[in-house]
Amino acid sequence: MRTSKATFILTAIAYIIPSMILGMVWHFLLFKELYEQLAIYNRAEPIIPLGFTSMIIQGVILAYFYPFYSKGKSTLRTAITYSMMMGLFLFSVSTLANGAKIQVTSMQSWLLVQLAFHFIQFLVSGVLIGLVNRNHTR
Repeated sequence: MRTSKATFILTAIAYIIPSMILGMVWHFLLFKELYEQLAIYNRAEPIIPLGFTSMIIQGVILAYFYPFYSKGKSTLRTAITYSMMMGLFLFSVSTLANGAKIQVTSMQSWLLVQLAFHFIQFLVSGVLIGLVNRNHTR
């Protein structure tokens, strides 16, 4: 499956930009106090460029594999399903695995806030990936 460079880049950006915005608003504004209470993050000053690099890598991987998943016929439903499936995968790595290894003050609160974050993140990304790829057949 081949895709144009522009579509590939826009697909990656459809994940990267909303993830960066939501991540910053979610973790540093809306739920900052909750995350502090959960005590799962122990770095006083997060390394923002490292987080951005992680999202860029994720976006590139999502963009690379999307044409294989969509089999050349992208629909909004296909893109959302793909994104949500990838979101579940990343949730298992970033939340469930961390919850198993790191002491957190309330596992229930940690799982719920992270589940909500990932659901919104990957729903929005799925819609945007679908819009980017809506008229592209490969």
